[in-house]
Amino acid sequence: MTQQRDLTDRFGRHIKYLRISVTDRCDLRCIYCMSEDMQFVPRARLLTLEEIIRLGRNFVELGVEKIRITGGEPLVRRNILSVFEALGALPGLKELTLTTNATQLPRFANALVDAGVQRVNISLDSLRPERFRRITRIGELDKVLAGIEAARAAGFRRIKLNAVILKHRNHDEVVDLARFALDNGMDISFIEEMPLGAVQEHDRAEAYYSSDAIRSDLAQAFELIESTEHSGGPSHYFRVRGHRGRIGFISPHSHNFCDSCNRVRLTATGRLLLCLGQEHSKQLRPVLRAHPLDDQPLQQAIVQAMEIKPRGHDFRLDGIPIIQRHMNVTGG
Repeated sequence: MTQQRDLTDRFGRHIKYLRISVTDRCDLRCIYCMSEDMQFVPRARLLTLEEIIRLGRNFVELGVEKIRITGGEPLVRRNILSVFEALGALPGLKELTLTTNATQLPRFANALVDAGVQRVNISLDSLRPERFRRITRIGELDKVLAGIEAARAAGFRRIKLNAVILKHRNHDEVVDLARFALDNGMDISFIEEMPLGAVQEHDRAEAYYSSDAIRSDLAQAFELIESTEHSGGPSHYFRVRGHRGRIGFISPHSHNFCDSCNRVRLTATGRLLLCLGQEHSKQLRPVLRAHPLDDQPLQQAIVQAMEIKPRGHDFRLDGIPIIQRHMNVTGG
C-alpha cells in the first residue's frame, strides 16, 4: 500500500525525478569527477541489483515519473541490463534515461533501447584526442565516438552530449563541440563545474568558466533562440535555427536552479541524497534489509525524507570544498 502519490518537500516542490547511481566505478578517471588516487566502495557495500529495482519501483509508486541511471559508469556493473529491463516495464514510469561515457554503448545500445531507455546523455568534454586523454586521464576518444555512433544507430528518442567546461582546459572548444552535436542531430549541455570533492589537477576558482561566457562564445557562431522546452532536468535550452538539436546550459553558480528542483539522488550504497550540494540524506539500505517483504516502511522513510530536502545548495569555488564526496560517489 503506497503512502501517497506525490512526493512534496516543505518548500512545495514536487519530486518527480530520481537519479540512481548503480556504481561509483568507472573505466575513465575524469579530473573533475574523481581524485587520481580514488578509493572505490567495496562491492559488498553496494545495493544489489534486486534492491535497486525494488527502490525504483517504490519511488514510482510514490509518484516519481522519471528515473535516470548513473554512476560512475553504470554500464560497467555486471548484469546491469536486468535493472533497465525491470525499471523499463514499471507502470507509471514515463521516462527511463541513462548517463554514460559511451565506451560501452557499442555493446549495449540496442539492448537498452529494447529495455525502454528513451534518452541517453553522453559525457564528451573534448574532440581532441590528446586533450580528451588529459581530461579523462586514461580515455581514448575513438572509443567514445564509436559509442556515440552506436547510440545514433540504435534509435534512442534523443541523445544529449554533456560537456563540463574548464577555463584553459577546453573552453576554446565550445563552438566545435556544439557544431559536432548539432551536425549529428544531438542536443548538448554545457556545464559549470560543480565543486564536489577535492581535486589535484586544477584550481576550481581559476578554472571556472561561466555559462554566460560560453553563451557569448557560441553567439559568435550561432543564432541562439531561447526555448521554453524542458527535459525535466536543470538544463536551460536554446534552439539553433536550421538544426534539430538544442544547446543547453547547466549553471549551478551563475544561474542557480534550486527553486525549481524536482530531483533526488540515490547512491550506489543506498543513501538518498536530497540535494547535490548539501549532505541532507537518508540511509535507505537498512530499511530495505530490515523489511525485505514489506514496502510500507520503505515508502514511509522516503516520504519522511522529503522533509529534510534543503532549499538549495551551498557551492563555493574557493578553498576546501564543503562537499567532500566526489561526483562519481554522488552519481553523475
